[in-house]
Amino acid sequence: MSTVQTRGPDWVGNAPDIVLPAAGKTVRRRPSLFDVVSIGVVAALAFLALYPLARIAIRLFFTGEGGGAAALAVYGQPGTWVVISNTVIVVAASGMLSLAIGSALAWINERTDARIGVLTDIVPLLPFLVPPIAGAIGWVLLLSDRAGFVNAVLRWALGLFGVEMTRGPLNIYTWGGLIFVYTVYAVPYVYLVVSAGLRNVDSALEEQSRICGNGLLRTMAKVTIPAVRPALGGAALLIVWFGFSLFSVPAIIGTGAKIEVLPVRLVRLVTFTYPPDMAGAIGLGLVVLLAVGTAWMLQLKVLSKGRFATVSGKGSRTVTIELGAWRPVARSVIVLYMLISAVLPLVALLLVALNGFWTPTIRWTALNFNTFREILFEDGLTLTALSNSLSLGIAGATIGIVAAAVLSLFVQRHGSAAARAVDGLIKLPASVSSIVLALGFVLAFSGAPFNLNGTFLILLMAYLALYMPQASVAADSAAAQVGRELTEASRICGASGGRTFMRVSLPLMLGGLAAGWALLFVRMISDLTASSILAGTQNPVVGFRILEIYEGASFAGLAALSSLLTVISCLVVGLVLVFSRRRGRGTPRSAS
Repeated sequence: MSTVQTRGPDWVGNAPDIVLPAAGKTVRRRPSLFDVVSIGVVAALAFLALYPLARIAIRLFFTGEGGGAAALAVYGQPGTWVVISNTVIVVAASGMLSLAIGSALAWINERTDARIGVLTDIVPLLPFLVPPIAGAIGWVLLLSDRAGFVNAVLRWALGLFGVEMTRGPLNIYTWGGLIFVYTVYAVPYVYLVVSAGLRNVDSALEEQSRICGNGLLRTMAKVTIPAVRPALGGAALLIVWFGFSLFSVPAIIGTGAKIEVLPVRLVRLVTFTYPPDMAGAIGLGLVVLLAVGTAWMLQLKVLSKGRFATVSGKGSRTVTIELGAWRPVARSVIVLYMLISAVLPLVALLLVALNGFWTPTIRWTALNFNTFREILFEDGLTLTALSNSLSLGIAGATIGIVAAAVLSLFVQRHGSAAARAVDGLIKLPASVSSIVLALGFVLAFSGAPFNLNGTFLILLMAYLALYMPQASVAADSAAAQVGRELTEASRICGASGGRTFMRVSLPLMLGGLAAGWALLFVRMISDLTASSILAGTQNPVVGFRILEIYEGASFAGLAALSSLLTVISCLVVGLVLVFSRRRGRGTPRSAS
């Protein structure tokens, strides 16, 4: 092949000759070792995403074990349709509430002068740091109709006015209580998506609307909401995915309220039924797939109409709305959400753990750390579960975020339709219920030829598949900040793909990857969806151990373990983010 050789500019130094193809010629570069490793990582991630789902499809349609008929027979069992309707009601009601609350918090944060510094950015994300299982237990301790702390305070206050009550007035074990806790943990998903959508809309459009005489509410209805409609559609999809997958909250609160929902029924069919009713679980899983698929199709329909969001250019500016007398009200909403989502549940957990038992009458002088000491030094099973969860969280988050970074750079570098298709396949689990995917792992890896049932490895693989979509999104955002010019310059200077990744791409992506690592770590150490199906006595983890303690009604141990899990999550996330911020101030080292 004829080529034209040229020398690089003087600033390149001793860089090798650059070989450019002659006109009409193409260059076929041999794949480097880093390319081979990247392809291997991509293939492994695609395998974890697709193989469990393929095994479900094979079991449902192509086996001789009754196949689809056995799976569909579950719909004729007593109570099945009640469970389905319960799930739809809870997800729909909490979804509408979380859309309103999350969007309001995003608007206050992005458009008004009610911000409270960095606290405004952190508050809507607090539920991510308080695991749902811990938050659910915290609200049981607060709002149980007899011994709940909040109810005790309310009864005391009512007694001052001559109203005597022995229970209530509030009760967490109701439809309202279940929907309330669902809403608390769905709000962050809405906030993240809608706040990003608001940042992409030029606020000058809203200012022009107000200049033309439209009030604040009319401007929101005619300009702001239509502009972020795609973001609202994405948030609704996340809510449906989250609601139809959440197990911990309905297992704690729904069971007490005698409101059974699909995730709880699915886990019971697989874990608490002997022999496990896999066909029935797969049959109910179809409802989850149908719900998530319907939400996804509606989102695509919204996006296909287009002409909603106006993405601003470099000259855009954010116009801050002065709320005036309403500013304290808006700030009160932020503080109230902080109390509800994190502070009150954590305080309830700590009080019960330090008191040694659950009672609305706290012995303040007798508070001690005996329960924590028993968990950390005397309860061997709980200590093993905590150690396993921390190991899984560290290993899974590290492997997941590095693999996601390699995948993002691979897609960015190649940009082909095949690369984008693989990226979509790895994000596929985000559109599938976590419960359904966990069932797929049981079918795929528990038996021959892998025989991983009850092992540490099957949990790690399941966590990677379940949370890789979130890791991929975080890595995509970080990779977008690394221009191709830097990586191309590194390769021109003779650096290999692996050296370019370690010395150029990774340092520049560190801030975004650290945030993604923290999110993965928190979700993995507190996971209950996969753990409820895949964990057991041979590989106990914290989420499953919390359920066991809850069934034994040991509220002090339950509160201690839940609060310990929350404190660990907050400390690790805080340390990681501080580290990434300090490293982000530096500059990447030379790739030569």
